[in-house]
Amino acid sequence: MKKKNITILIVDDEPDILEILDYNLSNEGYKVETAKNGAKAVKIAKKIKPQLIILDVMMPEMDGIEACEQIRKIKSLEDTVIAFLTARGEDYSMVAGFEAGADDYITKPIKPKVLVSKVKSLLRRFRSNKKEKQIYKVGNITINKDEYKVIKDKTEMPLPRKEFELLSLLTSEPGKVFKREDILDNVWGNEVIVGGRTIDVHIRKLREKLGDKSFKTVKGVGYKFVN
Repeated sequence: MKKKNITILIVDDEPDILEILDYNLSNEGYKVETAKNGAKAVKIAKKIKPQLIILDVMMPEMDGIEACEQIRKIKSLEDTVIAFLTARGEDYSMVAGFEAGADDYITKPIKPKVLVSKVKSLLRRFRSNKKEKQIYKVGNITINKDEYKVIKDKTEMPLPRKEFELLSLLTSEPGKVFKREDILDNVWGNEVIVGGRTIDVHIRKLREKLGDKSFKTVKGVGYKFVN
């Protein structure tokens, strides 16, 4: 899905925060809508059906927790990803948010580059909810994304989380060359700052476990999976 076709609803009662988030995400090419309280957010969400809602917790008229609960009851928004905006140390808000149906949270204050990276990561969940097959087979390898399982020739191959996510990415489109920067963004996101060597090490481990011939290096570009 192209960025221009992705709508993000930002909900916060602080004009400065709305302006900053709107500016940075609009500059990335996303379509951005805003609301100043939970009640307006629910009405707007019903109308525009956003792929992502970034929702503040403490707001007048209707707080973020109640708004999230109401949005989760709307059938047409069941695949929409909801992330709460929380101040550092508001553990109680995060817990309440997850219980209300939130998918994740964004901690305030947040740097623009980190915000953009976080949003990309959250939007991948939307695409996953809509399209991804959770169990699929590539050659003699079966991947079960629900259970984080990989089976090769009827034998289960235990993989650490990042190796599994890297394998899932490469096998999602066999033959496609995934650029190194795209691999870092899709697998590691904004969790930590890692270098290219991190990818190389994980590819080496996958080759040792699943076979060297399946993983091809495209020098200066990235990697691809071949059957």
